[in-house]
Amino acid sequence: MYTMRPAEFDYHAPTSLEEALTLLAEDEGSRPLAGGQSLIPLLKLRLALPSALVDLRRIPGLDEISANGGLTLGARATHRSVAESDAVRSGWPALAELAAQLGDPQVRNCGTIGGSISHADPAADYPTMLKALGATVTAKGPDGERTLAADDFFQGVFATALETGELVTSVTVPALAAGTGAAYVKHRHPASFYAVAAVAAVVSVEDGACTDARVTVGGVTAPPAHAEAAAEALRGSSGSEEEIAAAVAQVPEALTGARGDTYASGEYRTHLAKVLAGRAIAAAFERAAA
Repeated sequence: MYTMRPAEFDYHAPTSLEEALTLLAEDEGSRPLAGGQSLIPLLKLRLALPSALVDLRRIPGLDEISANGGLTLGARATHRSVAESDAVRSGWPALAELAAQLGDPQVRNCGTIGGSISHADPAADYPTMLKALGATVTAKGPDGERTLAADDFFQGVFATALETGELVTSVTVPALAAGTGAAYVKHRHPASFYAVAAVAAVVSVEDGACTDARVTVGGVTAPPAHAEAAAEALRGSSGSEEEIAAAVAQVPEALTGARGDTYASGEYRTHLAKVLAGRAIAAAFERAAA
């Protein structure tokens, strides 16, 4: 049997963030290793040929989850810990549900939110939800720490705003105001469980009318796209079937350049986005009223 093997590389296991950053700065060919669910397959196929791996697993504090007004997720928080966190489930249930849908149990046990968003796969789940929720990403590098809006962090196919030597250290999600509901719905690939298309919807309702809305589509374009026209159509609405249908009709305007592959064409992904948008928006209105 043919076994795929990675090329040779050095291995480092720092015990502090500062040590990890120093190692990455000293060798531009090095790569950080978090959960390994994206990087290890690339190593085996030799699509990634790092000179060294800097393992982040022994660095304390990077896996913490805390809620104090907003939600802070350490970069090494696993998908399983996000899905099972009482803080996430009570304050941001759509995010917990998203994490519970990621991959299979091994992926959820090992994969991390920091690794996932740094990889920026166009079919990944977190980018869509984080953009819809107005999250921010904190990164630290040789020049210090900086915070980027999720809208600015995700830039394209496997492309982020991270600079050479920078590491994501945490993700912060603002608290959902009273009367605000969020939902995430996806059509997943049967083999990888990645999103063929996905929609995150966030709506705020006051006195029976929508005062603000955000509809974000993932899996169709890179990075995920805000369906601004659809969100605008929801403002002032009560969330009736007719009003939601009118908003959903505006979704394709945001999906120019929809990507296609051997599994699904861009046209089919756009169709899926409309169907999923209707479901996500309806669920968000239900949660806003709860």
